Amino acid sequence: MGGRYYLINNSCKCLRCVLAVPPRPRNRYNLSMRTQKTGYTDTHAAAGLDAKFPAIDTWANQFRCYEVVVDDPEFTSVCPKTGLPDFGHLTIRYMPRKQCLELKSLKEYLFTYRNLGIFQENVVNRVLDDVVKACNPVWARVTGDFRPRGGISTVVEASWPRPKGKL
Repeated sequence: MGGRYYLINNSCKCLRCVLAVPPRPRNRYNLSMRTQKTGYTDTHAAAGLDAKFPAIDTWANQFRCYEVVVDDPEFTSVCPKTGLPDFGHLTIRYMPRKQCLELKSLKEYLFTYRNLGIFQENVVNRVLDDVVKACNPVWARVTGDFRPRGGISTVVEASWPRPKGKL
C-alpha cells in the first residue's frame, strides 16, 4: 500500500477495510515519530540533529600515515527531554588524508553542544559526520564516555568508514 494506507482488517483487503492515513512524519534521518512507554518520542531522539553548527576549519596536511587524537574531557550537552546536563569525555581519533582539523574551530564547534538538547548517541554520530565532512580522513573514530546519570553511564563509539548496507 506504499506506506500511505493502514490496513485495519488483515483478512480483508477491500477499500472499506483500508483507511487512508497520512504517513508518519520523518526527518532527514528517516525516523518515524512514535511514542515509547517511557514518554520519550522519536522527536526527542531526533532533537539537535538539524541544528546549525559552526564550520570546522582545516589546514593542509604535510605528512602521511599518522594518527591524530583530540581529547575533550569536559564535553557537555543537554538531555532533550529533561533539560538536565550530560557530562562526558569526547575523544576524536582520525588519520588525516589531505586536511587536518584546526583545533580552535573544533573547540568552538564542540561548545555549540553545551546548550543543545541532543541524545548522547546522536552527539557522537553527529560529531563523526561533521569531522568526516570537514577533512575527509582515511578513517575516523569518535568515542563519547558519558558520566552516570541515574546510576547508568554510557559509552558510545562511532567509526568511519561506515559498514556498507542497511542496518
